[in-house]
Amino acid sequence: MARKPFIAGNWKMNMTAESGKQLIQELKPLVKEAKCDIALCVPAILIPAMVKAAKGSKIKIGAQNVHFAENGAYTGEISATMLKEYGVKYVIIGHSERRQYFGETNETVNRRTLAALKNDLCPIVCIGETLEDRESGETEKVLTRQLEIGLAGVEDIKKLVIAYEPVWAIGTGKTATDEQAQETIKFIRKKLGKMFCVKDANRVRIQYGGSMNAANCKGLMAQPDIDGGLIGGASLKKDFATIVNYNK
Repeated sequence: MARKPFIAGNWKMNMTAESGKQLIQELKPLVKEAKCDIALCVPAILIPAMVKAAKGSKIKIGAQNVHFAENGAYTGEISATMLKEYGVKYVIIGHSERRQYFGETNETVNRRTLAALKNDLCPIVCIGETLEDRESGETEKVLTRQLEIGLAGVEDIKKLVIAYEPVWAIGTGKTATDEQAQETIKFIRKKLGKMFCVKDANRVRIQYGGSMNAANCKGLMAQPDIDGGLIGGASLKKDFATIVNYNK
């Protein structure tokens, strides 16, 4: 069974209701014939407005984080049930910025992932190594630990998406070469096959999340194990449509 490509934008802490609505209106006609799944993961406060703006289009709205509890005394957090109520389909979990700035760990990634799956949300689980990890030959060890802890207890691997984001290529303008990205994502798929089963691992969509843009998307998307991209800065402008239509 062929894996359907999936391009997701991560707006991070950008956009307002007005500017976000304007961008989605510009994107809608540009992506209507896209052959891939499309999502924009937006700041939580913008979700209702962006769901409304994207209605009737191929664009699905996702969130950038989710708490592991259903409810409770967790000031500032948002539960999976709250996201689901507004029509959210996807949620980014364990982004490198969450790990770096907000204390996200492999263990909390696991709890958030299980909570999302329990509520029929599709987690986009982010993993990736630092430059120090890569230069010291620790990439596979780091990714293995992130996968084994982060996906513990997951029963159906096909219900989630993995985003490989080399931390050294996030927001730096640096990008792994097509060959580097393919080699690492091939390793991730092989590891998933050992953890679950090869058949299921071959059906999991694995995105590349390290500064993919309109200029480099074709080469990256041509790699056999790369099924899409988790797009940062380029998702804040019409260039996102070029990435979505990478095969034209």
